[in-house]
Amino acid sequence: MLQALFIEENKEKVIEGLKKRYFLEIEGMLSIIKKILYLLDDKRRIQLKRDAFFFSFNKISRQINKLIQIGKNEKAIALYDKYNNLKKDLIYRKTILSSVSKELLKNLLSIPNIPHEYIKKGYSSKYNEIIYNHGKINLSTIKKLSHWEFSKKMELINCELGAKISGSGFTIYKGKVARLHRAMIEYFIEYNLQGGYIEYAVPFLVRPVAIIATGQIPDKEKQMYYLEKDNLYLISTGEIPLMNCYREIILKESQLPIKITAYTPCFRREAGSYGANVRGLNRLHQFDKVEIIQITTPDFSYYALQEMVQHVKNILISLNLPFRLLRLCGGDMGFTSAITYDFEIYSYTQNQWLEVSSISNCTNFQSNRLKLRYKKTNRGKTQICHSLNGSSIAVQRILAVLLENSQTSKSIEIPETLIPYTGFKEILFSSYQI
Repeated sequence: MLQALFIEENKEKVIEGLKKRYFLEIEGMLSIIKKILYLLDDKRRIQLKRDAFFFSFNKISRQINKLIQIGKNEKAIALYDKYNNLKKDLIYRKTILSSVSKELLKNLLSIPNIPHEYIKKGYSSKYNEIIYNHGKINLSTIKKLSHWEFSKKMELINCELGAKISGSGFTIYKGKVARLHRAMIEYFIEYNLQGGYIEYAVPFLVRPVAIIATGQIPDKEKQMYYLEKDNLYLISTGEIPLMNCYREIILKESQLPIKITAYTPCFRREAGSYGANVRGLNRLHQFDKVEIIQITTPDFSYYALQEMVQHVKNILISLNLPFRLLRLCGGDMGFTSAITYDFEIYSYTQNQWLEVSSISNCTNFQSNRLKLRYKKTNRGKTQICHSLNGSSIAVQRILAVLLENSQTSKSIEIPETLIPYTGFKEILFSSYQI
């Protein structure tokens, strides 16, 4: 969340940032900024009047107490009407101040983070910058099946059974694919631990305050599953419970950076998604992800961003998959991010790039909502932390491309790094009707 004072002092910078994000209703955003500045002034005026009344209230309260102490009760009683009127005014001013503060917060929550200076203006993925390519796209003469064609023939991935149980967008994994799915999660977690991350096991249901604190509300609320009876949300990313572990915390500078990781299932409604890009495992309502986050000082966060990007790059290299690294344009970035890098892997059979990881520096945007701060010394002034998050990695899309790209005439070959976790080197076609 941007602070109202920051918007007041950097109005033109904020407006330029919104233009980079290519908000369709930029005029609506400008009116919100105007309202925020009006409410900020209104809040200051009310606070000044409240403080003046509070000073008068305390003054007359001391006078009454002093008169009672010296036995001049009649004079003390004469002041009670003035005392009670001031008390009523104070309660009224407090109510008005609370109302204005809530309205100000509501409007502040609707403003996204300001993009980094490197971020280019653009409204869709076609404006994203390709920063790095790895691996050659090897289109062999062997006819390869897409993972949904493969799953029908070998019955190791069953989307129809998942739909029977839960509806479309859910799936069942069986046999060696189920084992490969679990092996990938174990491998990604282990790789993160070797990179200095501490593993957490977290809840998959969270309260609304947790969603607001990480910025999913109001931006992604329509894409989230909500349990009205219990007032809980199913998490759409492991970032939500991980970051909320540090909500309303004051850290020592010596504790930073904090590096944590967790595996979680994730749940998204994906309303409005359709077409070939969402077939099979490409887009599900329930999917699995290993998340990494860092909490840092402001001067360290961009170093941490590059470290996280390199970390995910090394995982993909270890899987021997062709991938590319993109820096997202303003219009393709998430609500809380100041800068985002996406990793995409190439599917031979689908002939398209699929996003498997997104690494973002949220600067102090989330930390303002979380009230996540640190102190340089015990007596030092508290400062807002910076937060970063990333997928390490989205399991289903990696699984899909491994099943597609690793096909030979006889089997699906397992990447060497995963064999210690799977216990097998390949999935033989001869073992199934294909």
